[in-house]
Amino acid sequence: MSLVRPWRRERAITDVDVDELAASGVRCVLFDRDNTVVPRDIGVAPESVMDWICRVREAGIALCMVSNNFHSQQVEASAAELGCAVVHHAMKPAPFAVRRALAIVGVDASEAVLIGDQVFTDVMAGNLAGVRTILVEPQSTSDLWYTHIFRVFERAIGARR
Repeated sequence: MSLVRPWRRERAITDVDVDELAASGVRCVLFDRDNTVVPRDIGVAPESVMDWICRVREAGIALCMVSNNFHSQQVEASAAELGCAVVHHAMKPAPFAVRRALAIVGVDASEAVLIGDQVFTDVMAGNLAGVRTILVEPQSTSDLWYTHIFRVFERAIGARR
């Protein structure tokens, strides 16, 4: 498997079919914060994301946010709002934070999926950790300057349209 190829692609995290995840043996959803569940230009999760998180929880699937964001208070506030565990300062694409999140939740990599909006952080970290990955479109066009550069490379390798 290519390190930059996700297991699946969806338009948004809310388009990921929770029943399908459960049927495929997923016991834990790991997810990125910025532009995956929280639009960078708004700073809080939309109601549709909150509803999706509730459906995941109702399916008996654990949740853990894995974020590269260094603003610990913002990340922890988002995790509290979503009612999930969190690992911040993740340093993705290194797989260590993904492995830490798996240990926190108590599941094996084969029982987890990582959902994120970036190929060179989220998808690579998940693939390096042996976790299935789902690439979603960013919720906002607002991004850090270097993320805009990564998006150009994502399009160049065919990960984006």
